[in-house]
Amino acid sequence: MRLTVGVTGHRDLAPDESPRLRAEVIKFFKVLEKRFPGLPVELLTPLAEGADALVTDVAVELGIPYTAVLPMAHSDYLEDFVSHAGREAMERFMEGAERVIVLPTRPGADLKDREARSWQYAQLGVFVSNHCQVLLALWDGKHTDAHGGTGQVVRYHLTAVMPGFEDELPPASLLADNENDLCYHIITRREGPDGGPAEGLVIGQDRWLTSHFSLPEDEDVPREYGAMLDRLGEFDDDWRKYDDAIEREGRMLLEDPPQAEVPPGAALTNRLFSAADWLAVHFQRRFNNSLLLMYTMAVIMGLVFIVYSERDGPHWLLAAFLGLFAAGFVLHIIGTRRQWHRKYLDYRALAEALRVQFYWNVSGVVDAHSPGFAYDTFLHKQDTELGWIRHVMRAASMLRERGIVPDPAWLPWAIDHWVGDQQAASGQLGYYTRKAAFNAHHHARTHRMGNFCLWAGILLAVAMLFIGQRLGEDQKDLVMILMGVLPLIAGVREAMSTKKAEKELIKQYQFMGKVFANARELISGTSNAAFQRRVMRALGEAALEEGAEWILMKRERAIEPGGL
Repeated sequence: MRLTVGVTGHRDLAPDESPRLRAEVIKFFKVLEKRFPGLPVELLTPLAEGADALVTDVAVELGIPYTAVLPMAHSDYLEDFVSHAGREAMERFMEGAERVIVLPTRPGADLKDREARSWQYAQLGVFVSNHCQVLLALWDGKHTDAHGGTGQVVRYHLTAVMPGFEDELPPASLLADNENDLCYHIITRREGPDGGPAEGLVIGQDRWLTSHFSLPEDEDVPREYGAMLDRLGEFDDDWRKYDDAIEREGRMLLEDPPQAEVPPGAALTNRLFSAADWLAVHFQRRFNNSLLLMYTMAVIMGLVFIVYSERDGPHWLLAAFLGLFAAGFVLHIIGTRRQWHRKYLDYRALAEALRVQFYWNVSGVVDAHSPGFAYDTFLHKQDTELGWIRHVMRAASMLRERGIVPDPAWLPWAIDHWVGDQQAASGQLGYYTRKAAFNAHHHARTHRMGNFCLWAGILLAVAMLFIGQRLGEDQKDLVMILMGVLPLIAGVREAMSTKKAEKELIKQYQFMGKVFANARELISGTSNAAFQRRVMRALGEAALEEGAEWILMKRERAIEPGGL
């Protein structure tokens, strides 16, 4: 993973500003590299004259890799370069780019028309904003109505509103907080008599901007955004740490593909899914084993306490009781510091979201011209720290080639591998059917075990009432111990079931099984590819919503020392 910086800025910067602006851009990149040492910085740049070229040149000087994003075909784009030096620089930067992304032209648009070209630049601003973690704006601070201009791009980054693109924002996201709104504003001056910055802005007093506040340049990255990017770095660290095991054992979505070209971006999404899925399973085992160990210690502590109190046991039993509690507390500290529970939930949510994004990509579900993707609606109701998950999804989406529909062979392949078939127990339909049955059986067993222990304890109590006087002291002590331990075992097992949300998961698995079954029935009833894609899109949105509900339900069920 990388920390992606997008750039927007004026083409007509004042020439004498160049040395200062270069120094400010260098300082900005150095701040990011120091603050996030585990996240290599990359640049997303349109390569236009002025600000884009200056920042790209600094990236080349610092050895920062960059991706070039063009608003239209190369030859059409060059028509907007006013100087020979600017065109030469653009060609040079194109050669040094890791990749070049050319955004599609709006269907039916005539690029000789000024309005059509402006729309392409607006699309460019939306794309850069949507696919970066930080927007670097070399801007005079003046808001104008220039479609696709720097002011509108900054405003879009802060508010998610761009004229002509209002329909791109899903209704679910309209009132949600925008976590992708971090912008670093380097205050600039433009050529011309009225080229000074906006009133109240002073050259050299650069600042962090978000939709909520601004901070002067000497402040660190805003705390909540820094925490979100730290999570992105942690995912990258865990991926690198377990990379060999992931390569050996990780599951891949891109298995037995059809004889067709893999759509751009799908391979990266596949790799990201494999890493997130493996890591989720790894940390789930850590969490579940810790939970089992803690509750096992709780039962042993109860047994030790009963023996100590009922039989006036040796003093070392009290030490054993305290030792078990201390061991459980240490386990709680280790689990909390290493964030087993949080990572299990985050990585599982990420993997399931990437699953949706992958199958949407290969099957051509999302409009080929749309600048957005699955991350537009996922987890928008959660806190800012979970925004790192959407940033991973953005990284995968960046490589999705706009304007090109995938080979038709991918649609039936995606239906078979994602939706699946209940009879063949394949795909997500088979998965949810199996998981619902397994969890229902497991929960029923827990319920039976609880009832058995409860009634066994009651029967022992009744037995003590009627025949207790006939029993010897050792027999009485054994019955008393069983009377205490059996309900404790039932309570601990029920607590584990509650902590793991087994009852709620059964309902979710059953619901999603029905959703996928309905999708399969609708898809099987038609050969209309457009309708099948509509069903796949609805299915993906339901899966994303279910994933958000799942993480919300389970994130508060962490290991607690009170569990002992």
